[in-house]
Amino acid sequence: MAADTPFAHESPPAVGSAGQPAGGLVAAAAQLTVTRRYERIAAVYDLFNRPMDRGGALARRKRIVGRALGDTLEVGVGTGRNLALYQPGVRLVATDVAPAMLERAARRAAAAPIPVRLERADVQQLPYLDASFETVLATCLFCSVPDPVAGLRELRRVVRPGGRVLLLEHVRPRNLVLGRVADVLSLVTSRLLGPHLNRRTEGNVRAAGLRIVEGRSEGIWRESVAQA
Repeated sequence: MAADTPFAHESPPAVGSAGQPAGGLVAAAAQLTVTRRYERIAAVYDLFNRPMDRGGALARRKRIVGRALGDTLEVGVGTGRNLALYQPGVRLVATDVAPAMLERAARRAAAAPIPVRLERADVQQLPYLDASFETVLATCLFCSVPDPVAGLRELRRVVRPGGRVLLLEHVRPRNLVLGRVADVLSLVTSRLLGPHLNRRTEGNVRAAGLRIVEGRSEGIWRESVAQA
């Protein structure tokens, strides 16, 4: 069930003690580049992700999304592929930086089993008050955020005390050879499609001041439950 409008507003500066703008022309240019990439691939984004879902990502998304409770923020909602996976009782705000992605997410929001409000916002500069959400969730997002630690700090800021940050991310392989392969491939994938294949997201989570209280590791995949 969709909320009043498909997506409500452009993102204003973040509000709150820790919510400082990423700032600077370099940061703004980096984010604009990422946004344009996802605008360009929005029409084929689901097709691009289908093999990954068939390889186990869908089961992982179901598992992590199913843990969301109450007032929930999903950052990087993309085309809305998670919207059908939420459990009853969740009240969802879902954001993305790319309008073309949100347009596709709006179609799925209309059929979602929960109330959904779509908004355009940058995870590095969220337009929400401190401690606004019981659950904050991201799936396969921090591989493409220009400053992932800044984005994760924003998740820490907007989650309530005792609330949970739920993350599903692929990370740099621990194997020495495969790790170097990921480093090389990331030079291509980050420029063409957006994702970096060599992010060390678990370390970034800790650098942002979050504690990983539960984790599941399968190959390059990490399912994490974190708290401030």
